[in-house]
Amino acid sequence: MRYTLSLIGILAFIWLANSGLYTPLLLTFGLLSIALVLLLARRMQLVDRESQPLHLATALPGYYWWLFRKIVQSNLQVVSCVWRSLFGNRDAAISPIHMRVRTNLRTDLAKVLYANSITLTPGTVAVELDGDEILVHALAADGIEELRRGEMERRVGALEE
Repeated sequence: MRYTLSLIGILAFIWLANSGLYTPLLLTFGLLSIALVLLLARRMQLVDRESQPLHLATALPGYYWWLFRKIVQSNLQVVSCVWRSLFGNRDAAISPIHMRVRTNLRTDLAKVLYANSITLTPGTVAVELDGDEILVHALAADGIEELRRGEMERRVGALEE
């Protein structure tokens, strides 16, 4: 029931935020739209823990803050890499590599969050998620080594708990 109420709240917020007009007719259309979407989602059995990860609500802000800092740090590394490529040793600066990184995460949600976090950090892109492996393309080998150390995976795993 809490997932249903959460879905109603989210849909109502999106409708009201995007509408900008609060006449009775538009509010009625919004209510009917929410009811239709809710009916279809319940019939398709999409209203569950995985589609609405409410259990992550308290832990996500801390993870997002850490990820934001990681994105800034990676940006600076990419700028340094490009700078060295332009004005320094061209061979040592950028050395693209792709490798499969193994993950111990159990749920699909955690694996997708991990792969998306890899892609959000500049210099690395998660190309493919296949079972317990993620194919990662990195601008330099140290990007892959950082993933192998496993800090990001541990943090995503902590969200999963």
